[in-house]
Amino acid sequence: MGGVIALVVFLILVVMILISCIKIVPQAHAYVLERLGAYQQTWSVGMHIKVPFIDKVAKRVVLKEQVVDFAPQPVITKDNVTMRIDTVVFYQITDPKLFAYGVENPIMAIENLTATTLRNIIGEMELDQTLTSREVINTKMRASLDIATDPWGIKVNRVELKNIIPPAAIQDAMEKQMKAERERREAILRAEGEKKSTVLVAEGKKESAILEAEAEKQSAILRAEAQKEKMIREAEGEAEAILKVQQATADGIRMIREAGADESVLKIKSLEAFEKAADGQATKIIIPSEIQGLAGLAASVKEVFK
Repeated sequence: MGGVIALVVFLILVVMILISCIKIVPQAHAYVLERLGAYQQTWSVGMHIKVPFIDKVAKRVVLKEQVVDFAPQPVITKDNVTMRIDTVVFYQITDPKLFAYGVENPIMAIENLTATTLRNIIGEMELDQTLTSREVINTKMRASLDIATDPWGIKVNRVELKNIIPPAAIQDAMEKQMKAERERREAILRAEGEKKSTVLVAEGKKESAILEAEAEKQSAILRAEAQKEKMIREAEGEAEAILKVQQATADGIRMIREAGADESVLKIKSLEAFEKAADGQATKIIIPSEIQGLAGLAASVKEVFK
């Protein structure tokens, strides 16, 4: 009975050891396997079996891109201004073996390397250049860190300056400078607005004067046309009046002739018609020769009977 129990226990132990030797590597991970303390191989994604008591998983490595945020580091610019800058590093493990055996503490090594690289770069730049050259600093740091971490199986994909914190006195001076700059821009904008307003007012007055002159011109033209039309109508009226008088005289002479009057009476009536015509606005009257003779005879008779 005791032998059976011992056999069962032995089988259970064997099964447990075999199960413990089966390893499943998940996606985006890698296992570094050692045999008797020496590097054996790197397991990628999938199921693997190790030799019991001889093989062991020395390092479990995450292959996804990782982010590490380092605390602010004091740096000194070229013009001797001390500021604090914190950085964010995006890195990815490309070689699990080098990562496992390249450096004791990779994250601490990257942090120290970032601090020294940042001091070297900022030390060659002045304060104003540092504040306006983030992209340049990021590019230089990424290139430098990528070369330095390559022997550790780490690739630095991106480096970003998270915050640049200058001294309080520098911050106050910068705020005053920005305030003065804003006030200057405001004054310039106000002056430009007043200038534009003056120009617009002048242009409006000019346009108004032009419109008034044009209106006066049109009014003068209309008045002249009205006067012309009035004179034409008056002339037409006088001409029509003269025509009617002549027509009436002609009708009277025709009636006298129809009544049987002699030639002398007709000539006298014609003379009277021309006398009435002379009372009008005409400046020149043409009298037939026979009527002129009759007019002379009438004048002579008038002188005799005086």
